[in-house]
Amino acid sequence: MDLVVGRVAKAHGVTGEVVVEIRTDDPDTRFAPGTILRGRAKAGPDRSYTVDSAREHGGRLLVRLDGVADRNAAESLKGTLFVVDSEDLPPIEEPDEYYDHQLEGLQVRTTAGEQVGTVAEVLHTAAGELLSVRTDDGEVLVPFVSAIVTSVSLADQIIEIDPPDGLLDLG
Repeated sequence: MDLVVGRVAKAHGVTGEVVVEIRTDDPDTRFAPGTILRGRAKAGPDRSYTVDSAREHGGRLLVRLDGVADRNAAESLKGTLFVVDSEDLPPIEEPDEYYDHQLEGLQVRTTAGEQVGTVAEVLHTAAGELLSVRTDDGEVLVPFVSAIVTSVSLADQIIEIDPPDGLLDLG
């Protein structure tokens, strides 16, 4: 299974750097100089890119890729997804840590048994991780913290939450 670790948002400057939206909890490893990334453009086959450099910039990364030397080349990468194979990921040793792809698609319900929805995506923000939960009425963002997320069962495909008042209100 392919997992998205980043997405090219736009070109940055005139020397070929790209702004990458981070979709991994380990950007230092995934975008380390010398790392080979598989890029998936909207049209065309996957292509390999070697990271020359990466630096943090406003919650995103500025990445320089080997062979992308000017703004036009960088701009042509807009929308490209950088993917890795889930088989290449090391096992997680911590019992309460998960890869994003393990949580996506799980059913979310309250501790009282009320169905909330399905995890559509895990969002990594400066304030911490949020579960984007698709409901019948739209989307709810649930902070992925132990005070709210009381249990995660990969075997049962269920995340149980104890939401504070107002968290699940969409209106």
